[in-house]
Amino acid sequence: MSPVFSHGDLRLYLLNLLDEGPRHGYDIMQALSDRTGGTYTPSAGTIYPRLAKLEEEGLVTKSIDGRKTVYEITEAGRAEVASRAGDLEGIEAGLTDSVRLIADEVRGSVREAMKSLRADLAAATRDERAAAASAPPPGDDPRVQSREQMHRAEASIAEFRAQVRSDLRTHLARGGELAASVVDDLTGALDEASRNLTRMLRGG
Repeated sequence: MSPVFSHGDLRLYLLNLLDEGPRHGYDIMQALSDRTGGTYTPSAGTIYPRLAKLEEEGLVTKSIDGRKTVYEITEAGRAEVASRAGDLEGIEAGLTDSVRLIADEVRGSVREAMKSLRADLAAATRDERAAAASAPPPGDDPRVQSREQMHRAEASIAEFRAQVRSDLRTHLARGGELAASVVDDLTGALDEASRNLTRMLRGG
């Protein structure tokens, strides 16, 4: 994956964050993670040296608030942010593209999982029809066979549910965002799979 911030962009973006209001170090790191959709989660070793450099340049100041160090932009810092408004627009556009790519990847993962589930359900239904069409061996109870197929279907559904939950929770744990459109796609795909299953069971 390409770097989220090109050379010099992180410095300017830090000033932009502080132009919104004073922040302590952890707050800055959290804001960067949130605004990049989790594509960039900086470490203290990345952020604090840059803040120290900005302080040396007279663009920010720092003060101690209890156990936290709070950073605040200076007038010189505000002037640089104002003079580079065009550069900031380009950085923001790049961050928006990064978040959009994450949402697209999640949608693709959900769609592929739904395709797999529909294929499994269709295969299970075909097997069930084939078993029903053939005469059961002596002593076999069709109801027993149906219960076995029911267990197979339930196992497939449980596996799918666990996989989707794992994918979504991992995505969120990494700081990613879950757009409403992704959930809408998932709900729609599940509804479609349910309707297809109902048609197959009715022989449609």
